[in-house]
Amino acid sequence: MTITFDQLVDRAAALAAGPHRAILGVTGSPGAGKSTLVAALLAALRTRLPAGALAHVPMDGFHLADVALTRLGLLDAKGAPDTFDAGGYVALLRRLRADAEDVVYAPAFERDLEQPLAGAIAVPREARLVLTEGNYLLLERGRWPEVRPELAEVWFCDPRPDVRLAQLTARHVAFGKDPQRAAAWVQAVDEPNAALVEATRSRADLVVPASVLESLS
Repeated sequence: MTITFDQLVDRAAALAAGPHRAILGVTGSPGAGKSTLVAALLAALRTRLPAGALAHVPMDGFHLADVALTRLGLLDAKGAPDTFDAGGYVALLRRLRADAEDVVYAPAFERDLEQPLAGAIAVPREARLVLTEGNYLLLERGRWPEVRPELAEVWFCDPRPDVRLAQLTARHVAFGKDPQRAAAWVQAVDEPNAALVEATRSRADLVVPASVLESLS
């Protein structure tokens, strides 16, 4: 059966109707369209759920800052699994899932600066569904395996490879890299990370097909 975007919205809305706060994870390789899908889901769900019932906490807020990456010698690997504060992300997910605080503050990622921004996102007590997206939600190394138990479901974005690479290169150019540097970064950094992520596909609850992802572009 072909999955449609409307079916995804219905499935997410059902998670929000449960007795406890649910966290929905969206994963996939770099450039797969995770953020685009999450933005579309949020827009659709806001027309169906009460005000304040939705929140969005991206994994990218847990990027290590450039000053930390430089100290660790990892600046040229930015985006790899060990360039994130995975333990901090796990701790936040646990706080969100516990639903025991009036508000939980989470970091965002400022794309213009390419830096994390602490305490930028407020998740209120009334939030029943939290969407989070990132590359490594299903990775089984380091602290990353601790992420999956905190998520009600994880959806894997599966675009056409040529579309993903084009989107990824264009994004690097849009945020300041010249085309040659963008293409080199994709091959040297993003594609090895993509191979790690692709290997996690079988652990997802649902695979979002290219037809859905391309309908949102």
